[in-house]
Amino acid sequence: MNDVLAQTLGWIAVSLGFIGTIAQFNRVLRIGVEGISIATWTLFLWLSVFWISYGAWGAHSWQVAMGSGTLVPMQAFIYFRLAPWKKSREVVGATLFLAVTVALPIAIWGWRGGVLGTSIAMTVTRLPQIVELIRTEDASGVSAASWWLGTIGCLIWLAYYWPQHLWSAFIATTFAMTSNLVVVMLVIWRHRQARARLIAEEVFVGAESPNAVH
Repeated sequence: MNDVLAQTLGWIAVSLGFIGTIAQFNRVLRIGVEGISIATWTLFLWLSVFWISYGAWGAHSWQVAMGSGTLVPMQAFIYFRLAPWKKSREVVGATLFLAVTVALPIAIWGWRGGVLGTSIAMTVTRLPQIVELIRTEDASGVSAASWWLGTIGCLIWLAYYWPQHLWSAFIATTFAMTSNLVVVMLVIWRHRQARARLIAEEVFVGAESPNAVH
């Protein structure tokens, strides 16, 4: 793959990540944070810091650095809307997890070790969100479009990493894409359930109305 095509793929992936995060950001503004996992967004925020650092000093790629750098302000907004000070156990647990899986491998094996650690972290990042969607019926705050775009973005990053032989990043992104697909399916399922409940409630209210014909 020539440099021009690689650069183009990188910028497309960056753009999709930005648009997807805007979709989640806007949903939080309009609807709220119901169904969003604080642990997942704590991990997202810390992983963004890692990818910015890796892009700048490890892979020497502005696309990789900006792919996360452009997201951090919106991620931080969503994170603070989730009131992390009220959920310190989840926040501390997520932070310690990344310290073990990412920061420690970097200290021992360098960037390659850190990126390999993210192959675990990027999968586990989505697990709290998956659990939240299974346990909580109200997922109105979670944007399906955001997770869809994240999935497509991961696929493009895979096409970017493959010809450049960035295998650690390729493996990490493969895990992330797979987890994203699971989240997408669960979000769609919960949103359909919510619509079905709303329709059922409207039918019930209509049937109970004094003007209803019996």
